Amino acid sequence: MKTNTDSIYDALERIFHEPNRLAIMSHLCSADSGMSFGELRDACNLTDGNLNRHLKVLEEASAVKITKKFLDGKPRTTIAISRSGLDRFSEYLAALSDVLNKASKALPAERRREAFAPAARTVPA
Repeated sequence: MKTNTDSIYDALERIFHEPNRLAIMSHLCSADSGMSFGELRDACNLTDGNLNRHLKVLEEASAVKITKKFLDGKPRTTIAISRSGLDRFSEYLAALSDVLNKASKALPAERRREAFAPAARTVPA
């Protein structure tokens, strides 16, 4: 329940607000059975070490589940979004949308058109 002292910014959880963790969570949202470490690393364009570091933070916050097992004698790490992680990330996205809408409305009309105009596309000759 929101009070007068609550702000739309309060729901912007720092854990998700970091760009690489935002990318990780976004990719995991569309992966019903999770993603392998390599798939997630490549999708997010991260190094092994960088992905490991972000996954540790997300796992400690119970936002993701990490499963390690052997498949055909080879180790396989699978990462999946947890139920609570999905709920919290959904709340974060809703809050982020509110913040962006508020910022958009605060822009002068001419700046708003510039900020949200489709990017000019160049067609190769």
